[in-house]
Amino acid sequence: MGKEIQDKIYDVIVIGSGPGGMTAALYTSRSDLSTLIIERGAPGGQLINTAEVENYAGFKSIKGPELANNMYEGATQFGAEYTFGDVREIIDGKEYKQIITSNKIFKARTIVIATGAEHKKIGIPGENELNGRGVSYCAVCDGAFFRDRPLVVVGGGDSAVEEGTYLTQFASKVTIVHRRDELRAQQILQDRAFNNDKVDFIWDTVVEEIEGENNVDALQLRNVKTGEVSELPADGVFIYIGLLPNSDAFLDLGITDQEGWIVTDDHMETSAPGIFAVGDVRQTVLRQVATAVGDGSIAGDAAYTYVESLKEDLALKEEV
Repeated sequence: MGKEIQDKIYDVIVIGSGPGGMTAALYTSRSDLSTLIIERGAPGGQLINTAEVENYAGFKSIKGPELANNMYEGATQFGAEYTFGDVREIIDGKEYKQIITSNKIFKARTIVIATGAEHKKIGIPGENELNGRGVSYCAVCDGAFFRDRPLVVVGGGDSAVEEGTYLTQFASKVTIVHRRDELRAQQILQDRAFNNDKVDFIWDTVVEEIEGENNVDALQLRNVKTGEVSELPADGVFIYIGLLPNSDAFLDLGITDQEGWIVTDDHMETSAPGIFAVGDVRQTVLRQVATAVGDGSIAGDAAYTYVESLKEDLALKEEV
């Protein structure tokens, strides 16, 4: 069965509705550009899986889902449309660009890619088999299932330490397993974890296997310095070892680096004219709500300039 082709040509289509995508849609729709947001899940991106946001200006502290809802209301207040869709490919045409989803084809003069990133997997035995049965990548989603039970968090960055501390409100104990001998997280997050009696640390150690038949029972660990192998009983393991860009649908455009992060200039424009990228999917030094919002505002303004230049070119051709 063929895909349904939409007749309307939007000025801007934003792919993804995290903070960067929603900000871009806010700027373009407020500039009176016809704007469509395409999202394969709920608005908010990683925000909807974040318990508390404490480092976004204007809020002393706000729950991630609440901030996501606020941003969605702001993004759609000037007429930006919203639809569900799983984008598979972009065809970069001259008159307009085509966005191919699983069941429809949309048209746009310019595109803002805001597809974000997803949590990286370790790639060890038991990880896929027990996913959803004790293996998780989202403390906010699954933490409440583990009341008064021992949990393990794998990683040493901001997400691992922050979510590990969050899990202590449910777990009997949280053990953070890190392959190095010191954390990479922000100091304020480290201090909270070190001062929490429910948090333990195992240093210089990697997880070799997640054990269990129907649910997680234990983790097989290996010390990277001594080679010593040990077993750590646990009812759940939360994995935070980094991110992978959600950019597979755009690889044929030649706009990514070797790791799949989309490369942009200071205006958030890629090497493909009229295609912009913002937020976590972009090659950048910091992936936070604030940086995604900044990216979105720049891309929204740049998209407006790009669309206006197209209209001017078209007017000149019609005059000739």
